[in-house]
Amino acid sequence: MQTNFSPEQLKDPAIARANEVLRACVHCGFCTATCPTYAILSDELDSPRGRIYLIKDMLENDRPADARTVKHIDRCLSCLACMSTCPSGVHYMHLVDHARVHIERTYRRPLMDRLLRAVLARVIPYPRRFRLALLGARIGRPFAFLMPDARLRAMLAMAPARLPPVSRNDTPQVFAAQGARRMRVALMVGCAQRALNTDINDATIRVLTRLGCEVVIADGAGCCGALTHHMGREDDSHAAAAANIRAWMKEVRGAGLDAVVINTSGCGTTVKDYGHMFRGDPLAADAAAVAGLARDISEVLATLRPEGHAPEALRVAYHAACSLQHGQQVKTAPKDVLKRLGFEVVEPADSHLCCGSAGTYNLMQPEISAELKRRKVATLEAKSPDVIAAGNIGCMMQIGSGTGVPVVHTVELVDWATGGPKPRALTGEELAQPVPILRRGAVG
Repeated sequence: MQTNFSPEQLKDPAIARANEVLRACVHCGFCTATCPTYAILSDELDSPRGRIYLIKDMLENDRPADARTVKHIDRCLSCLACMSTCPSGVHYMHLVDHARVHIERTYRRPLMDRLLRAVLARVIPYPRRFRLALLGARIGRPFAFLMPDARLRAMLAMAPARLPPVSRNDTPQVFAAQGARRMRVALMVGCAQRALNTDINDATIRVLTRLGCEVVIADGAGCCGALTHHMGREDDSHAAAAANIRAWMKEVRGAGLDAVVINTSGCGTTVKDYGHMFRGDPLAADAAAVAGLARDISEVLATLRPEGHAPEALRVAYHAACSLQHGQQVKTAPKDVLKRLGFEVVEPADSHLCCGSAGTYNLMQPEISAELKRRKVATLEAKSPDVIAAGNIGCMMQIGSGTGVPVVHTVELVDWATGGPKPRALTGEELAQPVPILRRGAVG
């Protein structure tokens, strides 16, 4: 694609990167075939190619974003299926992220939009605030019909029926490896996941220590910054990311780290991009080092090769989270691990398409999200599974709200097959039951 940025514009590293991405695009349109919003809306401007034209025009002319451009950029899920499809290697993620920063800086949204986005940015990345908000949403759910905005109704509907108790395993500490130590890793405990489902981190710690990993919960690490990053709130996202970088590099320079393990794939995509986010920043070298250490839990398990066998014959419908299969290009590791442990693994017909969760997308674009959920649930249920497995808490919540089939994290099945407890979702045990504390064997 021909671009016409001025030499002065290209002095800005963000514009220079946008120029590189734009020039890689050859207008082929292959991306439209795998774009979820284009599949639903059939509008060229709601495809990656259409959005690229809008972004190019906005950035080249250095003009404030307008309502039309904002509407179509906001409809992008950042599922990155287009990046898996593109034969030219167009790095759409960097382009759309820059466009969102430009929108945030130049466009004044309607009052309700500003309020909702501010609430999400100030609540979800903070587990205590988020937990309180979910409790409030449960109280307000019977009155959802009074809400004039579909987004408010979606927020109330998001609240789970029960919340797990706070897990002490999420606090800074070190869990000792069982037997000979094979690796020393930092576990990213995340933010929303700590409020919605504490079983995932607990299962991850059990599996890793069982496989000979010393697991560190680093002091000062928290939200990866993805939520605010995708809102274009660059200062907020970089502050969160910088806190993680400093916390993990302290461990690297101390006792050392072999990996930063991440069990929420949306977070993993962002952490693996820290090097780009902090290019030209004093933290650039450390950010690149952290990005190089980041591993999805399935990648670590593929290396460690856990031994065990599925306690029950289960047909597992594997949902490939977009951030894992497209954002990180991790496609086979989760399935291979489950198959090695004796689970029957099946995939839906539309495995490349988004479930509609996409961070806060299900809250800000509830109509499109609901249709994507309906389609995803239908294709998953068509496989007649006993359980649905995914590697991202957002996907788990989204799919779980539309099906009666139990939904678990992949690592919970691995934990069960290698000596851990049966996943709570498969037992029918209430989530609000006390969570076993794993700290007994920990040091630090």
